[in-house]
Amino acid sequence: MNDEKTYKGSCFCGAVQFTVSGEPDGMGYCHCESCRHWSAGPVNAFTLWKTEALQVTQGAENTGTYSKTPNSYRKWCKTCGGHIFTEHPGLGLVDVYAAVIPGFPYRPGVHVHYQETVLPIRDGLPKMKDLPGEMGGSGISMAE
Repeated sequence: MNDEKTYKGSCFCGAVQFTVSGEPDGMGYCHCESCRHWSAGPVNAFTLWKTEALQVTQGAENTGTYSKTPNSYRKWCKTCGGHIFTEHPGLGLVDVYAAVIPGFPYRPGVHVHYQETVLPIRDGLPKMKDLPGEMGGSGISMAE
């Protein structure tokens, strides 16, 4: 019997639906300019999952893709324009935006790209200048 946790999510209109299973590899807030522009907000709450943990269950053909760089493939619903997730093929991870998984117990653990912040957040979590070393970043921490 599989007791792996599964969470359901969707785009804004529900045309694209998906599940994520298991536990994410990480959760936190991204402050980079790309995420801010994409999300139209000062920070983006992310959940990082192994690629195989994400299953699009409805509307895969209704999913658009935009790649500003080869590191990230941003996905959205072609009907409502709702942003759903970003694939990071070089890392074998997918960022499923925390806001589109309503039942998921989001527990952020880190801020990334904090050197680019426009909204300083003093929450006691680690603040990374860019990314952790194991994800190809400098691994440099910053003060709140």
